[in-house]
Amino acid sequence: MTQPTVQLFVNPNAGSASRKRVAALVRAFEAAGARIVFGQSEVAADATHVCAVGGDGTLRHVAAAIARAGRPLALSLYPTGTVNLLARECDYRLDPAGFAARVLAGTTRTHHNGLIGTTPFFTCASVGADSYAVAALSTALKRRIGRLAYGWSFLTLLIRWPRPHLRVIHDGGEVACEAVYIAKGRLFAGPWSFAPEAALGDPLFHVVTLGRATRLLYARFLWRLVAGKSVIMLPGVTHFTCAALRIEGDAPLEADGDIVARLPVDIRIDPATLTFA
Repeated sequence: MTQPTVQLFVNPNAGSASRKRVAALVRAFEAAGARIVFGQSEVAADATHVCAVGGDGTLRHVAAAIARAGRPLALSLYPTGTVNLLARECDYRLDPAGFAARVLAGTTRTHHNGLIGTTPFFTCASVGADSYAVAALSTALKRRIGRLAYGWSFLTLLIRWPRPHLRVIHDGGEVACEAVYIAKGRLFAGPWSFAPEAALGDPLFHVVTLGRATRLLYARFLWRLVAGKSVIMLPGVTHFTCAALRIEGDAPLEADGDIVARLPVDIRIDPATLTFA
């Protein structure tokens, strides 16, 4: 049997704790019979599997590298990022031996990711208070306190609350709103879900829009989200599915926890699928 070659794409901003986890992961792969190579930009010619070590942002970088490689490769995510939505959804865990065994077992599944222009995203995107909070996020504070930095950034918005005028255009019509949430996967901002029917393997987006997003109406939306209740029953909320949409306006758009574009944007299901181990 040919020895598998696993290429690790490691987030260069990982701290000392993450570096220790990477070392443990390397030992686990080698103990399971794999050869390890590292890379930061391109897929190695002899790589048989590619593993992103970091968060959802690292995963976008690796997915783009696989697309440039032009050959089918299975991908996995070892979760050392801040929120790790896709890792939660796919049940990727930090146990190095268990992770290596899962990857090398060869069981795969197909994901239909989204494209914002040419930028891939995997679980969710949004425009509204959430995206403004991400845009105002201090990276230095994020390095010090992790996901709590998102909460602090959000609190700073309460003084000057953003209410952008948005227009969402899709094959079923168009909607005027002040916030829009796009689910490719089931999870959003942690263990919560505004579209529990969404699935990584389905070639559809589940879209929720808020016609008005005042502080009070947004608080009601957030409360139902955290409580695990349906948000689509709230007044002024619309819900639809589609494979492509356009969002017009002037606001930042976040995807998988990072600002990736500014409106207007076109979003569609990527016609090329990704294979995850």
